Order: sequence, then structure tokens, then C-alpha cells
Amino acid sequence: MSKFSGSILMITGGTGSFGNTVLKHFLDTDIAEIRIFSRDEKKQDDMRHELQAKFPEKAKKVKFFIGDVRNLQSVRDAMHGVDYIFHAAALKQVPSCEFFPMEAVRTNVIGTDNVLHAAIDEGVKRVVCLSTDKAAYPINAMGISKAMMEHVIFANARVAAERGGTVICCTRYGNVMCSRGSVIPLFIDQIKAGNPITITDPNMTRFLMNLDEAVDLVKFAFEHANPGDLFIQKADASTIGDLAKAVQKLFGDTGTNIIGTRHGEKLYETLMTREERLRSEDMGGYFRVSADNRDLNYDKYFVKGQVMTQAEESYTSHNTTLLDVDGVVKKILTTDYVKEELEKGEKR
Repeated sequence: MSKFSGSILMITGGTGSFGNTVLKHFLDTDIAEIRIFSRDEKKQDDMRHELQAKFPEKAKKVKFFIGDVRNLQSVRDAMHGVDYIFHAAALKQVPSCEFFPMEAVRTNVIGTDNVLHAAIDEGVKRVVCLSTDKAAYPINAMGISKAMMEHVIFANARVAAERGGTVICCTRYGNVMCSRGSVIPLFIDQIKAGNPITITDPNMTRFLMNLDEAVDLVKFAFEHANPGDLFIQKADASTIGDLAKAVQKLFGDTGTNIIGTRHGEKLYETLMTREERLRSEDMGGYFRVSADNRDLNYDKYFVKGQVMTQAEESYTSHNTTLLDVDGVVKKILTTDYVKEELEKGEKR
């Protein structure tokens, strides 16, 4: 019997890449109900039919709710009786958030605040929120909105803890390979069309995680969270140039075009800042960054003094383990998407 036995789990943004993978992990458990909350009725209908076709008995425990995290009432309507929440609803595309920053604010910041207020009011036991490496030292609208989202999470976690109720925590992870809008599916489509693949900057580095690892991080956070904790998974990385070579090694070399960085892109990503490292705990495959539980009475801190304000370095895609081309090939072969695309090619 699991901790989820007989409970109700709600996944916001549940029709996305993360939501689909969470379903795989929880359909076989003794959980009573999984609520998929999202605003796209077409994606919900597609997910419903796929579940009914592949898992006719287990599909009965999945319930679908149309709504938007921007609308507090729609969140409340879907949350009655919920025990646990994985909050994944977000605007995630860097260029689109650059052009429409207020849309990122409405979904990522205000939407998260809506979810957490409703969760506290409804007596939800635990909420795990999903953030991104772009929230650390943010330079683009998406990262800034996610950084603000994290501060909203920590503020609500403090309030909930004072009331002795909902435990709210956050996870932060890097690029999830083959998730919707990510670069590997784009590379594969370009190769299949016989076109050169487009590379922004071959020296750019990015963390590499698969969807199952992203879900494992969230499950780990659920098991070990104290109010306001931030959990970070240790992750390998690669240059974009080596990632492109790895995809071509599997699917064919059609050449490359270097197109330059897009709006708001960084040379490398940061998963944990120097300031966060000071209050981090190494938990093996993960870091836990404890909440800053100081109050607004700063006199006691100034009187005592605080010499150390940051660690020597942050944890970035430049200073983590960098995979070579063969290492990247092995890594991307852990994704279902790449394996399925290779099987399609073999059948032709």
C-alpha cells in the first residue's frame, strides 16, 4: 500500500508532457482518482480516448476538468476533496514569453498563486510545484516569471506552515528531453525532411533529463519535503553542438545551419545559485535547498552578523558532468520518443 492509497491526485497542466508521464507512474498504483486539470478540451479528449483504448479498466480512475489556473473559481471547482497536487501548468517557451511577458505573468505567477490559495483553503495535504533552471539568475521573461512564481510558492508555503496545514514545496529542473517544444523532436523532423538541422550556438550547454527523471524528482520532493523546500536533481549536460551530432548519429547527417541565439537565451543554465548553495543539503542524487525562514525583524541578524552570503560557485550546465557525443546518444536513447522514431524508420 502506497502513501497515495485511496487518495485523490490533481495535476494542473495535466495534458502536457509531464502530465502524461505522471499518469504512467500512477495508473498502476492504488490511488483512487487522478484529476487532469487543463484548458485544452481537444488534448483532454485525445488523452481520454487513448486511456480508454490502452488501459480500459484503469482509465476509470482518471477524471477530466476543463479550467484555467488564471481563473481562481475554476481551480476551486476542480479541487474539492483533493489530497495531493502536482502543479505543472505553465507557459514554458522562452521566445513567446519574450513577446508576451504579461501572459507569462498571468499563468506562471498569478496562476500559481491561485492554485496555492485554493489548495490551502481546501485543506490539500501536499503541493509540489514545477519550476525551471531559467528561474535561477533569470535574463528572460519566462525565467523572470518562474523566479517570481518560486517566491510566490515560498510565501504561500510560509503561510500554510504557520497554519499547520498544506505542505508546499518546489522542484527545479533543466531541459526535459523530447518534451513538447523541445529541440530533439525538431532535429529529428528536420533530418526526416532532408533538411540541415538548425543550431543556435554549438558551444551553448544545457542540462539533459528525461521525463521519467522529472517525475522521479517530483515524487522525491513529495516524500521528503518540508514547507518551502526547493529540490534540484543532479543532472548531466552537453553542448548543443554535441547534442546535434548525437541525434545525427542516430538518424542521419543532413548538415547543420548555425542560426544564432534566439530571444532571451543563455549560454549556459543554472540549476542552483551561489546564494542557494549556502543552505543546500546534498541528498545523493538531489539537492534540497531549505527555505529561508527569517522574519522581517532583521535587527537580530545584523547584530549577530552574517559573513557568508554566497558559495564559491553556482551549479550550472557548464560545471556539471559534460557528456561527449556517445554519452549523449546513450542518454537520449532513454526517451520513448527517440526509440519510437527509430522504430518507425526501421519499418519503412
